[in-house]
Amino acid sequence: MTPTTSTTVPETPPAEAPTVRTTAQGKVEGIEDSARSGTWSWKGLPFARPPVGALRWRAPAEPEAWAGIRPAKQFGNPCLQNGRLYGPGANNTYDATIASTLNTPVGSEDCLTLNIWRPASSDEKLPVLLFIHGGSNISGYTADPVYDGANLAKKANAVIVTANYRLGVLGFLNLPQLHVGGTEGDDSGNFALLDNLAALRYVQKNIAGFGGDAANVTVMGQSAGAINLLALMASPMAKGLFHKAMPLSGGISLATNLPPGSLPTLNPASAYLAQGNGLLLNLLVADGKAADLAAATTYAAGMSPADVADYLRAKDARTILGIVLAKGLTGSGPIPDGTFLPTDPIAAMAAGQYLKVPTLVGVTRDEGKLFTPFLPLVGGPKPGLKIDDATRFTMMQNFNPDAATTLTSADIIDPAYLPVTTPVTGYDAMTARITNAFMVPSRDNLLNTLKTQQSNLWHYQFDWAQLPPPWNEVYGAAHAFDLGFVFGNFGPSLFSNASFSAANRPGREALSNAMMGSIAAFMRSGDPNSAALGTTWAPWPSRLLLDATPGAASISTQ
Repeated sequence: MTPTTSTTVPETPPAEAPTVRTTAQGKVEGIEDSARSGTWSWKGLPFARPPVGALRWRAPAEPEAWAGIRPAKQFGNPCLQNGRLYGPGANNTYDATIASTLNTPVGSEDCLTLNIWRPASSDEKLPVLLFIHGGSNISGYTADPVYDGANLAKKANAVIVTANYRLGVLGFLNLPQLHVGGTEGDDSGNFALLDNLAALRYVQKNIAGFGGDAANVTVMGQSAGAINLLALMASPMAKGLFHKAMPLSGGISLATNLPPGSLPTLNPASAYLAQGNGLLLNLLVADGKAADLAAATTYAAGMSPADVADYLRAKDARTILGIVLAKGLTGSGPIPDGTFLPTDPIAAMAAGQYLKVPTLVGVTRDEGKLFTPFLPLVGGPKPGLKIDDATRFTMMQNFNPDAATTLTSADIIDPAYLPVTTPVTGYDAMTARITNAFMVPSRDNLLNTLKTQQSNLWHYQFDWAQLPPPWNEVYGAAHAFDLGFVFGNFGPSLFSNASFSAANRPGREALSNAMMGSIAAFMRSGDPNSAALGTTWAPWPSRLLLDATPGAASISTQ
């Protein structure tokens, strides 16, 4: 009997799922969501090592590599911050815990991660957008549902990236004892901006593996994120890392750049030096090392720079945040140190010393309606709202935009500003003072300065205010209310119940689609004109007015 022979056919290894991608640190597996949103996504990708211990108040370090396939299906930790309405609550998402964590530390120092969305397709060389979130540079988180990148990635056929960055005094600290040289930028105190740069470097190194074009990167920032973006445009360290800019509701103007009575969007380095010294001295007093601030000054003078650095890095970060809040040392932002960031960024821009890229600047019509605590700064007798943030949060969370309500503006707005339409002293007039003292001067200063150097500048004003009563009066087209339209996300999120009803759905969705189409055009070509706008958008000083009726988009130029 002749033995039979068999031919062994080598098994073909199974093709890796399209959600498995390779980064410089190792492979990652993301989320297959093609059936629901038409996208794939990767969340919680580390773009730097955790800035803890000896790495606190240092430039971000390269992340460590890993073996095997790392899951990338959950958002990374929010960066440590004192809880605010715009923060992550206890669970790194929009939920009821936001109200119960106000003014208490939430998040983690181990937070330098980013998230990527792309269409579920084989397309390569897609334009890339990196978004820098807002929150006054003291709060915010990329897991905020407003910033989910799926709808914009699908609509724009682009790769959308959102990245965390250090906040508050952990992100910006001007203290000479920490200036020890070493990694470029360390001595500037601008650790949050260095995080933004690290995210951009990660994009340059890795985004091709996700189908993105590293040679076509747009950075969009809103509020504090816009301020940070403008700081990057003025920093020599950002050269070559991005190619288009979309600063929304931000500025980079010192008080000396603006008309008298304006509220600046940038403070001098001296303001942050006072904050840094105040933090050190108050920590020494709290630790019992000195009886008062005068004694703490003497005590600190006897410490070497290394002693001070070691002392601060050994402190629990939550203790630091507690001192910041208790002693009124809040307020953070880019530090114009003269090296990383020019001491006068607007003057540098006027001299052509900045990253000249196509730039699209946005504001909202009623910016000031989100800043009602500032009303005393513009002549108001008191803050604009008579309820605290926890009450307001719960009120919005429980609000049904599609049901009849007995809630009125008088339940929310201080009676000193009612009726809202009262000339001069009413809520509308007074909040307009904030808009005209804060955002408008910095916007005009920025655009008019850039106009002397480049012509590819566009500006929009977001006018949509079709919110259900009484929120149409309380907020209108307030600061940040364009974000849901930019990302195509209408809730559930912080302001969604107060804003989005079945009645206004057709108009707002049409407006959002037009805005996302325009952003797609800008990302591709550096020109935001799109057929979806229904009009020609001329460069600044023209502006595009973005609005809608309840049933349709209403877009015009001025």
